[in-house]
Amino acid sequence: MFRSLAEVLLPGSCPGCGAPAEPVCASCVAALQPAPNRATPPGLDHLGAAFAYEGVAREVVARVKYRNARGAVPWLAGAMLDHLPGGRSADVVTWAPTTPRRRRERGFDHAELLARAVGRRAGLPVRGLLTRLPGSHQTGARRDERHAGPQFRARPDAAQRRVLLVDDVVTTGATLAAGAAALRRGGAVSVIGLAAARTP
Repeated sequence: MFRSLAEVLLPGSCPGCGAPAEPVCASCVAALQPAPNRATPPGLDHLGAAFAYEGVAREVVARVKYRNARGAVPWLAGAMLDHLPGGRSADVVTWAPTTPRRRRERGFDHAELLARAVGRRAGLPVRGLLTRLPGSHQTGARRDERHAGPQFRARPDAAQRRVLLVDDVVTTGATLAAGAAALRRGGAVSVIGLAAARTP
């Protein structure tokens, strides 16, 4: 608990080289790899992702997701917006929510943290437009299990919206595809995906 509190309140160290930095030193930033150019998951009009999910980028995302290292969130949000497909617009930002169990265990939803930071930087409202239905979580699941994806239900205020849907990492794309499908069933007119990282 004390380590988590210190990471929230005090400057951290670079996950790549250990130098004092918040969240990544300049030399390690220069070594980050771009997200791989792969197919857009079904249901999304476009997908942007900042980094390849490996090395330093993987550690930064893990610090946010598992250790509540919120100092990295604004930096990740800025990098994500730099990779938002050009010329695309949205009315509202939302996120692919984690399971209620994960939220209780961690005390927060990392995708919501990223979405709120993206919304602040983009000057867009942030709304919880998706409810996650009961089922297993994606972390640690086999690839074939991931393809089934989680199940979501859109809230009524998704109708007639152009939605920017945020998640932390795109692996198979099943989570974003499921979220996009629910939003479209709820009447969203477009859905753009945006993630911190994508697996190579």
